[in-house]
Parts: sequence; C-alpha cells; structure tokens
Amino acid sequence: MKLPIGDQGSLFAQIHPRIVIMLVAGLGMFAFAPILVRVAGDTDPFALAAIRTVTAALLLLPFWLIRRNQADSFFDWRDNINSVIAGAVLGFHFIFWILALQNTSIASATILVTINPIILILIEAGLFKRVFPSLVWLGVIIAFSGSVLLGYSDSQIDSVFEHALLGDFYAIVAALFFALYFLISQRLRQKSNWINYVFRVYGATGLTCLAAAIVAGSDFRVEPVVWLAGIGLAVGPQIIGHGSMNYAVKFVAPTMLSTLVLTEPVFATILAWLIFTEIPPVLTIAAMGVILTGITLAWSAKSRE
Repeated sequence: MKLPIGDQGSLFAQIHPRIVIMLVAGLGMFAFAPILVRVAGDTDPFALAAIRTVTAALLLLPFWLIRRNQADSFFDWRDNINSVIAGAVLGFHFIFWILALQNTSIASATILVTINPIILILIEAGLFKRVFPSLVWLGVIIAFSGSVLLGYSDSQIDSVFEHALLGDFYAIVAALFFALYFLISQRLRQKSNWINYVFRVYGATGLTCLAAAIVAGSDFRVEPVVWLAGIGLAVGPQIIGHGSMNYAVKFVAPTMLSTLVLTEPVFATILAWLIFTEIPPVLTIAAMGVILTGITLAWSAKSRE
C-alpha cells in the first residue's frame, strides 16, 4: 500500500481506497474552512484560532493516551523539539489565515495561501542552494505575476473589504508559515504513526495560539456562533482536513498532495458564491487561473527533476 516518496507515477492506482476516501473528505473540509471563518464574523482572530486549535488538541487527547506507550517509541528528543516548533509555526499560519479572511475575499485569500509550493522552491533555492530546471522558474514567474495581478484587482474594485490588500498580505504570510511548517515536519510524519504525530504538533499549535491570544488580550466571552465556528474548524478542516493530509503523506507523494490542495480555492470560491453571494470580479478569476497555472507548472517540473 505504501507509495515511496520519490514515486510520482500511477497516482491513485497504487493508493488504497481508504486513503482515497480520506483525501476526498479532507479536501471537502478544506473548502469549508473559509466559510466557517466568515460565519464567525468580525471576531477576535486570536480567540478564534485558539478555540479552533485547542479544541482539536483536546479532541485528540484521549486517542493519544490510548496509544501513548506505543507512540513514545517513535520520537527522540530532537523529534519532540521539532514537533513543537512545527506546531508553533502552524499556529501562526492559522492566525494569519483567519486575519486574511477577515480582510479580503475568500477567493483572494484561498488562492494566495496555496502559493506555499512556490515559497518552498524559493527557500530550497535560496537556503539550500538547490538548482532547478528552467520550467520550475517559469512556473514561479507565472505564479508571481498572477499574484501581482490579483493584488491589482483587489486594489481597483469597490468592495466591502476595505483593507483587501492587507488581507492579501496576510494570506501570503500564512502561506510562508505553512511552507516552513512543511519543511520542518515532512520527515517527522515518516517516522511516526498518525496520532503520535498530529497530537504533538496540534498540541503545540493549540498552546501557541492560546499564548498569542493571551498576549493580545483576547476576550473569550464571544458569541456562541464564534465558539461553534471554532469547534467546526477543529473537527472539519483541522482534524479531518489537515489530519487526512498528514495521514496520507506517509503513503502518497507530497507532489500529488500539493497538487490536490490546489482544488481548495476553486471549491471555496464556489461555496462563497452560493452561501454569501461573494462573486469575484473577472480580473480576480483570471488572476486565480494564472496563479494555479504557475504553481502546477513549477511543482510538476520540480517533481520530474
């Protein structure tokens, strides 16, 4: 059942049906993440992030306790430190992701946060001196051009989002944090079973968001809808969504997973249109197409290297 990380062929043909079902469910939950953030309204982003992440950790706690003795044998002290760092970075990703959705459209936020594969390529080239073929850099340039076009579109339209460009910036920062999370955690998942990995990481994520909320002076006496949205984010997008991806990455090539995640902006934009009548302008849709084209080209060319 296991598909080696370097094997990019056969795609779903070699994947166990259970993994396919989990991936489909996870992608569906990803699309509902911005919807739930929008349902929470203009609430304190730090409080919402803390409710989401702490709830996810608490829900996983009993399952981790059951398998604790078995799980402890997988990680050494360095792995535990790395899992805490990964969780902290993921926490900041969630905070900036919520900030982005509170300041710009669902279409803009979801497409910009998916540029993390491009950021990974830039990090690998800049810090690790990796050399990539010209097609990878062509994809990077196309994705960057699409991001500029999207920013121009958001700056020109009359919108209910007064600070749309600021929201776009938050989305890019969220993408940066997710790229760093991926770099830190990609080997941890290979060494451990699912519950050991996600509980340690999500536990650190919850503590990070809670600490950030306390430092920011957040008030958790919020409307019930905010708590319901936060719990929904924990169960759906985080445990089922992120959880399914974290489970599948041990069996499925990361390139394939990154490509599948690119469907999130499409489905999220459709849901935003159906639920909130949030229709992106033509220029924004065009920019989304350019960005998706650039990411797909760069990541696929990188995988063939």
